[in-house]
Amino acid sequence: MSVWSKRMRPADGAAWVTGASAGIGRAVALRLADEGWTVWATARRADALEALAAERPGKILPLPCDVTDRGGMAAAVAAITAEGPLALAILNAGLYIPLRAQEFDAGKAAKTFDVNLNGVANGLDPVLKHMIGRRDGHVAITASVAGYRGLPRAAAYGATKSALITMAEALAFDLIDLDVRISVINPGFVKTDATSVNDFEMPFVIPADEAAKRIVEGLKKPGFEIAFPRRFEILLKTIGLLPNRAYLAVMRKLMGWDERVK
Repeated sequence: MSVWSKRMRPADGAAWVTGASAGIGRAVALRLADEGWTVWATARRADALEALAAERPGKILPLPCDVTDRGGMAAAVAAITAEGPLALAILNAGLYIPLRAQEFDAGKAAKTFDVNLNGVANGLDPVLKHMIGRRDGHVAITASVAGYRGLPRAAAYGATKSALITMAEALAFDLIDLDVRISVINPGFVKTDATSVNDFEMPFVIPADEAAKRIVEGLKKPGFEIAFPRRFEILLKTIGLLPNRAYLAVMRKLMGWDERVK
């Protein structure tokens, strides 16, 4: 069986979801629990994790940790694997700080890089050591369609998502031969607290529960990328083939940017 067809099940071990206190991560944790998984849920906010765990007693286990804490992330994986195998890891924690040229801030960019990119690397390190050692497992990284090409207000956010897509692709070269499956999750606009700061109409926006459904179902299917909504994915990939000047013009029109910035 190809590693791309590997499907992990609750009987194979536990699942781990980072960024589980809100938004997509919270919805994914609940959905996995409803499908029989024991889910370790990680985020900084212990109170939010306790509230989440109370919704699925015994199925969701709170494991507070800051993804930017490399040692803490290693300790979190050690705590999980002390109880049994880790079969599925969804490295989902992310931060969105709108950033445009007029307000470019190196501090905001660094914070975004630390959470979105370094936070994933901090999780990948112990997860891959565990899964490669067992020659089994499935790790998924939440990136974004914003990683395909630059999008308005996403100077830092989009950069981290592009990096995550590239990171997952690069790791796949090795993991194919090590019986560990890696997936990249590229959502479009999802209605969460993070996207609530956007002051423009978000094309094809979907609720977090719907995003979680598509992610969990996608993890069961063969392949590398889980991208949705399908229409938005195809649209962005098609527009992304345009030369830079044409791409910028089309995206400004699509996002209503011509009416916003002069």
